[in-house]
Amino acid sequence: MKVHGPAASATVATRILGIDPGLRITGFGLIDTLGSQLRYVASGCIKTGEGSLPERLKIILAGIQEVIDTYRPDQVAVEIVFVNVNPQSTLLLGQARGAAICGAVSRDLPVAEYTALQVKQAVVGHGKAAKEQVNHMVQRLLSLDGAPSADAADALGCAICHAHGSSGLAAMTGAGTRKRGSRLTLRER
Repeated sequence: MKVHGPAASATVATRILGIDPGLRITGFGLIDTLGSQLRYVASGCIKTGEGSLPERLKIILAGIQEVIDTYRPDQVAVEIVFVNVNPQSTLLLGQARGAAICGAVSRDLPVAEYTALQVKQAVVGHGKAAKEQVNHMVQRLLSLDGAPSADAADALGCAICHAHGSSGLAAMTGAGTRKRGSRLTLRER
């Protein structure tokens, strides 16, 4: 987005891709942010079907790469996996998350990571929000006509968290963050 005029200087919006990883369904959502303004770009789901684990991970990787190639985001925000009651489910979800992150870093994009608690706090205002509350606030914050799917709403929430909670990667170089290679991770306080 550029601003034109005699006294205006060129200003460019930052495009953020939010990802809600899942082995069956990986949600994605893209927003443009300029200061505190948010604009919805696109959202959807990558569905893997019932193939073998390697085939499903390949679908996630290729799907994220296709989204990146189509929409050209500047930054990526991914939800951190929580430890589930079932360790096997947690491991599988972690592999899906790894495939999504690989899709982003294979396109040389910086990746920020957020817990579900951080996303809920940024979108709703408290960390114990229900999924329906997150979905409703995503819909309101982005002025959407209809409710996105739960997975897409979670991904959009992750992108909103990155936009508002950190004001992008530029603000993440200070306190409260740590850098791991090309990834930045927010520390819990």
